[in-house]
Amino acid sequence: MKKVLFALLLSLSIAGNSQTILSSQAEISVITCGPFQGELYSAFGHSAIRVNDPVLGFDIAYNYGVFDFNQPNFYLNFTRGFLYYKLGVYSYPDFRDYYISYNRYVHEQIVNLDSVQKQKIFSYLENNAQPLNQTYRYDYFYNNCSSKVRDVFAEVFKDQIKFDGSFIKTDLTIRDLTHAYLTQQPWGELGIDICLGLPMDKKATPYDYMFLPDYVEASFNHTTLNRQPIVKKNIPVYESSPEQIPFHWYHPWIIFGIAFFLVSLLTYHDWRRKKLTKWFDVTLFGVLGLLGLLLLLLWVATDHKAAASNFNLLWAFPIHLFGAIGLMKNKSNKWVINYFTFVIILTSTTLLMWTLLPQQMNNYLLPVVGVILMRAFIIKMLSKNNL
Repeated sequence: MKKVLFALLLSLSIAGNSQTILSSQAEISVITCGPFQGELYSAFGHSAIRVNDPVLGFDIAYNYGVFDFNQPNFYLNFTRGFLYYKLGVYSYPDFRDYYISYNRYVHEQIVNLDSVQKQKIFSYLENNAQPLNQTYRYDYFYNNCSSKVRDVFAEVFKDQIKFDGSFIKTDLTIRDLTHAYLTQQPWGELGIDICLGLPMDKKATPYDYMFLPDYVEASFNHTTLNRQPIVKKNIPVYESSPEQIPFHWYHPWIIFGIAFFLVSLLTYHDWRRKKLTKWFDVTLFGVLGLLGLLLLLLWVATDHKAAASNFNLLWAFPIHLFGAIGLMKNKSNKWVINYFTFVIILTSTTLLMWTLLPQQMNNYLLPVVGVILMRAFIIKMLSKNNL
């Protein structure tokens, strides 16, 4: 969905002119490009609008998926959740061939518009492409490069256009829809599930589904303009061949499973010798505390709205930082015992409630939470014996 490198990869940019009058042979199309599993940002596909006027001699793709690294304070704004994308204007053949070169399907839906309606869409796009208007506030799920394509038609035609979502029979959340496109990217799915909280578990309306390009395409096939189907013709410009994704040993289940087994051996060793491997526990709970602090800051100190109310804070607990500091002392103390008693209760409850929490938790994390519980238990028991 995020075309970070388009400005470099697509060589021809066409300057807009809002005064241009389209000829009677002009066509406007919705373009849907398929997913590519080589990168996380490309796993969801992409949408654009094509304006083709053979009389005037131009063929343009309007792409709302561009952002500029040269924006002032780009990285600071990105961290704070102030994501600004812009409308890029490209040669459609270059745009199309870029996707085909990555074996990504390209579908075209020629929309059924009269000359006045085509001109309205074209003028809206050209106005949007002006330097003062081309930037917009990006949101992963509600204002992205695919939903903007829908919004162009919704804003131009207002009550004349009707999006009929009755063809959608599923009752999925935003997180469910995201997972459907990340089956071949388990680490990407895990990262999203850790960083983004309860807003991801909102039940999506048919209108919400259109944050995904596939559903923009499907929805336009069920959309009417002045009670007439808005799609005049569907053209399969290019159909991709199936991607061959090789097996990787570093799948989360394998990595976390091995980690759980090794920590089990370490815990048994500590129990036998009645002594903690403190460097491991300080590292473990220090890292967990830092991760929890990051998740808390994403919730309360940034504008990443989807990061709010994150139940992963139940295991990535920021106060683990103080627990790690307490473990660094040479002698056990009652505070450490009480704290890790609390961790045992919190972690056990989290595991018992794993499938009942309002937020859908990623099951790849179960071995991680098991490690937390295991080490909290051994810390409490051995600290209590050494008190």
